[in-house]
Amino acid sequence: MGFLDMILGRRKPARPDLDQLFAIPSAAVTLQAAAGLTPTGRGSVCFASVEGGAFTRVRQEVRELLDADTATGGIPVEFSQDSYGYTWLLARHPPEDIGGLVNDLHAVNTSLQDAGFGPQLLCSITGFTTAPDDRGQQRPLALVYLYKRGTFYPFAPVPGQSERRDNGLELQIRALLENDLRVEKDLTRWFPVWGAPGL
Repeated sequence: MGFLDMILGRRKPARPDLDQLFAIPSAAVTLQAAAGLTPTGRGSVCFASVEGGAFTRVRQEVRELLDADTATGGIPVEFSQDSYGYTWLLARHPPEDIGGLVNDLHAVNTSLQDAGFGPQLLCSITGFTTAPDDRGQQRPLALVYLYKRGTFYPFAPVPGQSERRDNGLELQIRALLENDLRVEKDLTRWFPVWGAPGL
């Protein structure tokens, strides 16, 4: 950071720290004990697609890496594109294998970063849900990891409501996880991820 940045109060942006993803299993224990939220076994990585052979090759390598588990009964990864043109890679594991899911998410992020596509990485999502209520409804929650910030935030869409989120639950989860994860302090960066694969 330069002298002018210090005078003007600008801060150096946080560097991506993919090892932060390995704190998710500990956070999952906290979420289950304190809020009754359990992992769904689904998680995804979002990135801006790039044209070209190098990116296609890395994408194929990622698919082969994660699909290797299919020989032992695993579920192949799925690629999809949202209405904004971003690519999502969805990985699935048994709900109790949160460690395996996190390893997959870390591997995808690392592969893209090491191949020089770090600037295209946006976020990673890990899905959670509540136990069914009296009407059999479950409430979803995602822990969203912002690649460029190296931080997490909770995203809780309201089931059955079009683009409405449960801000109270999100703030409750933030308070619960402050000792487990590096939580994003700037609430304006808690972007909604409506319809994200893995949610």
